[in-house]
Amino acid sequence: MAKIGLTEGFTLIPEGTHIFQITDVKYKEDFGKLEIYMQTQTGSKHIERFSLLKSDGSPNEGAYNAFSYFAKTALGNFDLTEIDHTDLIGHFIECDVEHDVQENKKKPGQSITFVRLTDKRPSEGWDGAGNTVTTPAAKTAPAASQAAPKTPMDLAALLG
Repeated sequence: MAKIGLTEGFTLIPEGTHIFQITDVKYKEDFGKLEIYMQTQTGSKHIERFSLLKSDGSPNEGAYNAFSYFAKTALGNFDLTEIDHTDLIGHFIECDVEHDVQENKKKPGQSITFVRLTDKRPSEGWDGAGNTVTTPAAKTAPAASQAAPKTPMDLAALLG
């Protein structure tokens, strides 16, 4: 008889500062859905999702602004005007993790906890001891509200 090992199950990434490596990026251009797969050095995984198109097919400026800030931060270059989504793979980003507890809409009376990534900063990755290695740009990076342009988005130009 074969023995099958069991895991501890799903655990949330603890609150606090973490460095994530971007391991994969999936983009469904027809639907404007972008998923960024990330992992901490200890193996905890997280997916950031961006809906770049509204249900009517028009650009979702808020999502574009959020993704633009995320991408520029991960790449450590706030002068970028466009990227290929796969350019993010292998890069690191340092974030503060916060937990957002909300009522479970499917099971009233129960709560559900979401992981939110806040205060994103460029990072060069982990050093040999697993410590944070932050780039100097992290100290000079603009705040999210400063990085959000208010001009109309050209979807075709952004997506290439």
